Amino acid sequence: MPITIADVAARAKVSKTTVSRVLNGKGELDESTAARVRAVIEELGYVPSARAVGLARGRTRVVGMLVPSLTWPWIGEVIQGAVDVLETERYGLLLFTCNRGEESMRQFGAQVSAKSFDGLLVIEPEGTLDYIATLHARGLPVVLIDDRHQASGQIPSIGTTNHDGAGSAARHLLEIGRTRPLMITGPDRFGCTQQRLTGFATAYAEAGHPITDDRVRTGDFTAAAGAAGVRAALESGVDFDAVFAHNDLAAIGAMRALLDNGKRVPQDVAVVGFDDIPTAAHTQPPLSTVHQPLREMGEAAARALLGHFEGTPLPNRPTVIPTTFTPRASTVL
Repeated sequence: MPITIADVAARAKVSKTTVSRVLNGKGELDESTAARVRAVIEELGYVPSARAVGLARGRTRVVGMLVPSLTWPWIGEVIQGAVDVLETERYGLLLFTCNRGEESMRQFGAQVSAKSFDGLLVIEPEGTLDYIATLHARGLPVVLIDDRHQASGQIPSIGTTNHDGAGSAARHLLEIGRTRPLMITGPDRFGCTQQRLTGFATAYAEAGHPITDDRVRTGDFTAAAGAAGVRAALESGVDFDAVFAHNDLAAIGAMRALLDNGKRVPQDVAVVGFDDIPTAAHTQPPLSTVHQPLREMGEAAARALLGHFEGTPLPNRPTVIPTTFTPRASTVL
């Protein structure tokens, strides 16, 4: 038979109301009584109804999280960071993906209408930013984990230093004597693409080695695009001694194409990525990359949301967690 609140009350020799107050953190209670009740709850393994506790507290103690897809190679790190914080504070996570497009968003909207969660963490599925901003304006607490530098200030956000991160990649390549880099970008429509392009190109221009248009190839953050960018540059006779790809997948594709075409990495061409996904340390050779603080971004977003529930206003400007550079054997012998 399931353990009930009445069982806890009987074992602790208190009323059900007292047990309820301990569970909900409400009311003035003698600390020794509260400790005895908590000990009995632990002893009996009592798990209160989440719905009942939510009603008593005026909230569900569940946080929603909307993401584009679980197949993105870095997304698990962000989610894990958020979960680490939420579980510590005894919150649940209700995860939504946008794998089925409009149907997914309809199902998500139904859960919003049902008030199934107290607040929302978002890695924006492309094209949903206006909708998320509307939800926030209507009173749903939202924190955007802004991986693409798309936030306009309407939504509290956690971001990172795309411009400076790309600059650190450029300085590393310059320090090892690589003055003719090929850059494989992400999609032009993303803010992070523009920041990474500008940060990298500015560092090279300041060092007296401006990057010409023939050494910039537009990609889409996939390994196939990284490989295609390298092949196109080789076929057109572009002279380059390094590749900076705007994410690790593209960098991995670029390395594969270089090796397939008889180029040694890093002896002939050094390769740098961006993200520092778990796979980056295990490529052959291991990939030098700009480390995005993915787990830290998830943690910070969750802390901001839980702080809001306790009365701390959500930040009215982006919270920025800096990148760091991780050198490995794709650039350093």
